[in-house]
Amino acid sequence: MSVSPPVLPDERLAAGTARLATLHAGRFSVETVQGMLADSYRRLAETASVTVHLVVLAERFTAERLDALARVRNTPGSRPPRVLFVCSHNAGRSQLAAALLKHRAAGRVAVSSAGTHPGPAVEPYVVQALTEAGADPAAAFPKPLTDEVVQAADIVITMGCGDACPIVPGRRYLDWPVADPEGAPIDVVRRIRDDLDARITDLLAGLPDA
Repeated sequence: MSVSPPVLPDERLAAGTARLATLHAGRFSVETVQGMLADSYRRLAETASVTVHLVVLAERFTAERLDALARVRNTPGSRPPRVLFVCSHNAGRSQLAAALLKHRAAGRVAVSSAGTHPGPAVEPYVVQALTEAGADPAAAFPKPLTDEVVQAADIVITMGCGDACPIVPGRRYLDWPVADPEGAPIDVVRRIRDDLDARITDLLAGLPDA
């Protein structure tokens, strides 16, 4: 199913623009919010297999990007450590890791995930494995890697994306050699989940703010 790109102003994005502009009043103009939301919609539409909720997902993606951009610009406020997980498709490993870290950190860490070549949808067994672990998979959807999200991260953890992730000076980079759950049966996905969970436990133990 093809999705027509938004041409500003776009009534499909108007409500989301208003909500995000209100949330970021004093930090970003309505025009900045509108432009980023349209860009997020375009990026997701390029790869998404399910487009019925694309406006909602674009708003969530834009909210994450605006939060990251505010941090890059040194907007005053609390700054918990920010961790970015990157894999190739953002449909398996990075989604597992991000949801598990959010669950374990309970708000003490800001978490993002992205793919260098995002896939059309999250692997179904990934959703099941997260649910079994008590983590919330509701916010999981493949997202492209954007500059502001990389620049805002304190720690960038890569999993199988090679040299595709840009290097930003001053960030801590880790590479986790974790198996890819793409097309794997649920038992294998559970083992990958548990491997990531153990790594996340060690990561949290080493974060001073955690």
